[in-house]
Amino acid sequence: MGLKDWDISRDGPYFGFKIPGTENKYFYVWMDAPIGYMASFLKLCERENIDFDSFWKKDSQKQLVHFIGKDIVYFHTLFWPAMLHGAGFRSPTAVYAHGFLTVNGQKMSKSRGTFILAGTYLNHLNPEYLRYYFSAKLNDGVDDLDLNFDDFVQRVNADLVGKFVNIASRCAGFINKNFDNTLSAKLTNPDLYDRFVKAGEAILKAYEGREYSRAIRDIMALADEANRYIDEQKPWVLIKSDETKASVQAICTLGINLFRVLMTYLKPVLPQTAEKAERFLNEGPLSWASIQKPLLNTQVSTFEPLMQRVLPESIEKMIEESKESTTPQKPVSAPQGEAIAPNIQYDDFAKIDLRVAKIANAESVEGADKLIKLTLDLGTEQRQVFAGIKAAYQPETLIGKLTVMVANLEPRKMRFGMSEGMVLAAGPGGKDLWILEPHEGAEPGMRVK
Repeated sequence: MGLKDWDISRDGPYFGFKIPGTENKYFYVWMDAPIGYMASFLKLCERENIDFDSFWKKDSQKQLVHFIGKDIVYFHTLFWPAMLHGAGFRSPTAVYAHGFLTVNGQKMSKSRGTFILAGTYLNHLNPEYLRYYFSAKLNDGVDDLDLNFDDFVQRVNADLVGKFVNIASRCAGFINKNFDNTLSAKLTNPDLYDRFVKAGEAILKAYEGREYSRAIRDIMALADEANRYIDEQKPWVLIKSDETKASVQAICTLGINLFRVLMTYLKPVLPQTAEKAERFLNEGPLSWASIQKPLLNTQVSTFEPLMQRVLPESIEKMIEESKESTTPQKPVSAPQGEAIAPNIQYDDFAKIDLRVAKIANAESVEGADKLIKLTLDLGTEQRQVFAGIKAAYQPETLIGKLTVMVANLEPRKMRFGMSEGMVLAAGPGGKDLWILEPHEGAEPGMRVK
């Protein structure tokens, strides 16, 4: 569409900050909101004695990275860098956009109990389960991510409890009960330990490249290898014989050290679990540097469970609580006495070309109390439409949504410009108005039949 002037004010009523010296003008929310990033960072700098200018001046050598949703790329990559440039500040090193989150393949829904508040989740589940699940699916692209609860339960129980934590629990039991909590002075297979440590280079690269799912896959492949080693050595068999009992200490020492390496690699994803593991290992904070040497000839603490399996009942209770904690909106009744229009022939209906359209931009119209100017993307072209929906919607909340428009309506010349179609909405009008939104999967340009 080319660059145009950017209107940074909005007429009241409007949420946000009033422009000083005006009667009814407010700063556009996307004008003031990003400045809050700087303001909150300045607050941190004042509290922690950090040099604000070393991060934000144009000659800064620091990295400044933004993580955003894909629907606000427009503001973060065009308006915000322009504002920074004009004010003499540096622009971001990088802007990373993520896709949308769906639950069980659908948009979050209050009626289905899948619009889950963080507090509700914490009433039932460990937050690190969700951190791990998201990390196992996130990549460096802008793909949408689905939280499927069946997959969530299976992945957490199989990967974290069944594979990862299992390494420590099965080895620690032998060390605690038979060897006074003491690790052996050497490893049974130093080459295996070295291979685990060297794998950290690729895992670190994946983390820094935001290819979190690749990092998790590599870590879990190592966990499989550690479990195979323990299965092959069979310490539960060797412990029964006085002749082979001593070898169990060395076998389990290697197992605990392999767990220690894996915990280090998972620490960015599971920081609370890492704290528990560090108390068990009786050493300082785990780091990439600390695992260069194995932990030998030292005492560990008595092992305590690091994680519990996710029970399907916990998911069910969370969903039920999400339903109960959400107060449903009172439905708006259809206007009384509004009769159904007379029947028409199908040929009459077929003349109307209804199309799915994506709202590429939405903005208030100066001098118009009811209108919002919409830029509608039809896939192959864009249309400008003036819609009388300002009482029901803030323009910025519409950007990125899908809607339905009458695409073959005769263009209408208005005082504010040409309106090239009409969006469909339901309701009596004013604040009680809802534009039509197609389900996930519809694409701009699709015909509605």
